[in-house]
Amino acid sequence: MIYLSKSALLILLLASLSFVGIAQDRKIDIYEPGQRAQSFFVELGGPGFISANYDFRFQHTRNGWGGKAGLGYFSIDNEDYLTLPVQVNYLLGKNGHYFEMGAGASYIRNSYDRYDYQYDEQGWYTEYYRGRDVDNQVLGSLTFGYRKQPVDGGFNFRAGLSPILYEGDFIPYLPYISFGYSF
Repeated sequence: MIYLSKSALLILLLASLSFVGIAQDRKIDIYEPGQRAQSFFVELGGPGFISANYDFRFQHTRNGWGGKAGLGYFSIDNEDYLTLPVQVNYLLGKNGHYFEMGAGASYIRNSYDRYDYQYDEQGWYTEYYRGRDVDNQVLGSLTFGYRKQPVDGGFNFRAGLSPILYEGDFIPYLPYISFGYSF
């Protein structure tokens, strides 16, 4: 794991968002006017781990600023995970091919069985079921990737990396891939 200070993470986030401002000043990207782009997709990996998401643009454009919200759930070895990823993102590009970058947070609720152990006189231990415990946390997330979102709607594809920030740790290599429908 790579450990970064909070100030280094803030600098990384500001540097990535300043790229958007530079791109706008140099006219690299043009807004694609038309019906506001919206999409629904299922994402594997990324800030929701396994989630269903709704994505939309804030203005009546196919690219530019937008947001996404999702809901995820999965269970492994009697541990249940509920995820609620939310991000603000920016699509840079045109004609259905975009570079996507974003920042947001994911609420994660982890529910699991808790056991306590006691030793008897011979040194053998016995386990006692104590019930379900719940942990709640919020992870910060970034997104950098490619998005294929047809201008007239249809099949939507996304792939990239979504670095995760939590409790002072930084995981830069969490990949994601998604498939869905744009309208």
